[in-house]
Amino acid sequence: MSTRVTTATNTDRAYGWVERALHWAIALLMLTVIPLGVIAHDGAAAIEAGAASPEQVARTVTLFSVHKTVGIAIFALAVVRVLWALAQPRPQPIQGGWEATLAAIVHWLLYGSLILVPLLGWTHHAATEGYAPILWPLGDELPFVPNDAWLADLLGTLHTTAAKVLAVALLLHVAGALKHAVIDRDGTLARMVSGRVPAHVERPHGKALPALAAAAVWAAALGVGLWLAPPPAPAVAAGAASVGAASNWTVEEGSVSITVTQLGSPVTGSFADWQAAIDFDPAPRADGTVGSVEVSVGTGSLALGTVSQQATGEAFLASAAFPTATYVADLRPEGDGYVAEGTFALRGVEVPLTLPFTLEIDGDRAVMGGATAVDRRDFGMGETYPDESSVGFSVAIDVALTAVRAE
Repeated sequence: MSTRVTTATNTDRAYGWVERALHWAIALLMLTVIPLGVIAHDGAAAIEAGAASPEQVARTVTLFSVHKTVGIAIFALAVVRVLWALAQPRPQPIQGGWEATLAAIVHWLLYGSLILVPLLGWTHHAATEGYAPILWPLGDELPFVPNDAWLADLLGTLHTTAAKVLAVALLLHVAGALKHAVIDRDGTLARMVSGRVPAHVERPHGKALPALAAAAVWAAALGVGLWLAPPPAPAVAAGAASVGAASNWTVEEGSVSITVTQLGSPVTGSFADWQAAIDFDPAPRADGTVGSVEVSVGTGSLALGTVSQQATGEAFLASAAFPTATYVADLRPEGDGYVAEGTFALRGVEVPLTLPFTLEIDGDRAVMGGATAVDRRDFGMGETYPDESSVGFSVAIDVALTAVRAE
């Protein structure tokens, strides 16, 4: 006649209540996180294709936020469970032979999955400049994980690959539990449900072989993930951007970036393809200007985190139809700095735009930084998003560059 274990710790024949509680808590969270991830992934595909309504965008972001938050909870519980399992006696298998060895391999795969899958997802989130924040009061950024598009793609591919290993291991685990409960009726499931002590157990199997086999599976899976991951994107060569104005300064380095608000969260991205022709002299001219500038930006070169395709698509920048945005302005001194006053042309629409900027000149080298903002509605962008619940109206523009005086 079997008895039940009521203690927190395991014995060599049964599980204590701590390990049982951790097991079922993680199982419940897994039943939540997997469908959330599948549904959110389908929503993300619709967003990238430009086929999502504002309501679908909002729903997808919420699903991703909950998915990520539950994933971190699983990660925390899994770490506790693995540490607890390593410190506790391992109950002996009820059935021996190959079945016990296979069960042990699956257990090791599950342990690895429950740590690797959420950890890869978490680091992918930290490396991505995007939306869907984690709902815990921490974790949107991680030390030593920079915002980097290629790193985000790599971690995202590894997360997806590891999730497939988790799915296979989970199916094998459930199938084995059902076999023990329905066909064998040997009390294996009851041991994890209620702590029942089985009447018969086999000799314990060795730990080294199952652990090594699981490690080999993980090495192969992660190797496949690395092979599938996209290579680093090559530097974007000059393409759509082109300027023809006279210039007495040559840009050495710099950035043209924008920040939009997606569901209340700022998302920042930058253009890889842009050129500037700068005619500048600190001494004011007869008309009060100190020069002029022409900037050309290849709109299709925008990298805006997870919504790059949406941003360059027909609803917003419409890069296929309007590959270039231009800004032509006069430069004037104003207070302790300067201001550019001119016309910004985007999507076939021209609007007046003022850009205040600072300028530090050291000999033949100048460092400039400026910021302004435009309203996307002025250019007919995002007409299917008539309010700011999904996408904000204001788009912040930041420009920074270092230039040298042309000889």
